[in-house]
Amino acid sequence: MKLSRIFFALVFGLLLAFTNTANAGGGNEGEGVDVEGIAFHHIADANVYNWNPWITMPLPCFLYNKDTGKWSTFLSSKFHFVGHHGDGSEIVKGYVLNAGSVMKIKNPTPEMMEGHMSIAGDHGHDSHDGHAHHLFSTELKTVDGKEKEVSYFEKDGQKFYLEDKTAWDFGVFGGEFTSFYDFSITKNVFSMFLVCLFMILVFLRITKMYKTNEGKAPSGVQGFFEPMIVFIQDEVAKPFLGKKWKQFLPFLLTIFFFILGLNLFGQVPFLGGSNVSGSLSVTLVLAVAAFLVVNISGNAHYWGHIVWMPGVPAWLKIAILTPVEIIGVFIKPITLMLRLFANITAGHMVMIIFVSLIFIARDAAGDGIAWLTSVGSIALTMFMMAIELLVAFIQAFVFTILTAAYLNASTEESHDHDHSDSHEHAAAH
Repeated sequence: MKLSRIFFALVFGLLLAFTNTANAGGGNEGEGVDVEGIAFHHIADANVYNWNPWITMPLPCFLYNKDTGKWSTFLSSKFHFVGHHGDGSEIVKGYVLNAGSVMKIKNPTPEMMEGHMSIAGDHGHDSHDGHAHHLFSTELKTVDGKEKEVSYFEKDGQKFYLEDKTAWDFGVFGGEFTSFYDFSITKNVFSMFLVCLFMILVFLRITKMYKTNEGKAPSGVQGFFEPMIVFIQDEVAKPFLGKKWKQFLPFLLTIFFFILGLNLFGQVPFLGGSNVSGSLSVTLVLAVAAFLVVNISGNAHYWGHIVWMPGVPAWLKIAILTPVEIIGVFIKPITLMLRLFANITAGHMVMIIFVSLIFIARDAAGDGIAWLTSVGSIALTMFMMAIELLVAFIQAFVFTILTAAYLNASTEESHDHDHSDSHEHAAAH
């Protein structure tokens, strides 16, 4: 009974969040719900934190303008939030808030750079219900010989084009180097702070309980976390790492609980539904951490089999095996990064799509069909939330066990060393 109530509360919160954003995303009367926009807005990072449809919390912005060489620091509330997609109706020091993300005006007037002023002009305006209709628009433009979708707004009959923050992906994921850097505390960063703070408090509490209840059966929060700690210790660390399990257990537990905490926090829709572990930036850092620990811990046996495998002709090493092994060293963290990102993001997207079926049916056939569709939509959403609850644990476990497997490969002693030890042991007897 308690579990069903929890599921009902989660689905109810998700429906409330989607209903409000769907009403905002529909735009003017007669327009359909922008399901794609809502879905991508839900999984994207932002400079505002939408706890739920009614509470929007501003976050600190730390922006560096490369053109002027000046820093701008302020709360994102200065943009004056409108609607449910995180748009701002004000220009602040040459920056605007478009779909929750800070963007810089490419061709600002001197007045736009001095302080803050309203975007509203002959194109953008605030409606009476507080929603922003067509505050920002997009169009296709040719930039550096490539056709690209560019955001802009109109004011006093003039178009002002926008550029996104500098991204360090070297164009792999569509980012580029622009004229400003964004070092702000975003929604994902704030969510990580919350989860880390919660985990620190929980494990400090558990540590205290172990000291005060020594020799007693675990209870409360200690009883909840101890099976997971023992499971990682006995089923991951010891089987994979052998005698060195104590050395790497803290790292494995940190990875497991950090990913698990972020995954579970993102499952709660009325806490913002953050998609932290579905962000490539976060999974990249986790993968790099695993990569560094694995390869720094690697022994001579490990590197010898990567760079110059024994018992293999030199031409075969140079032509095929060594390049393949070196590539494999970098492919492992990439697969860790992409697997976690794809699975968590897909879960968020699927739930949004299931809920969106209600609003698609409403636009296509009216409220009566929408009510009928809601029965199946809610059932599918509840099923997916149950699956995602499992996925939260599974993905944390998969990342941890694969890291342990890579550590095993990098720290394993050579078989010749094992045989020599056994011969010395036999000779001693």
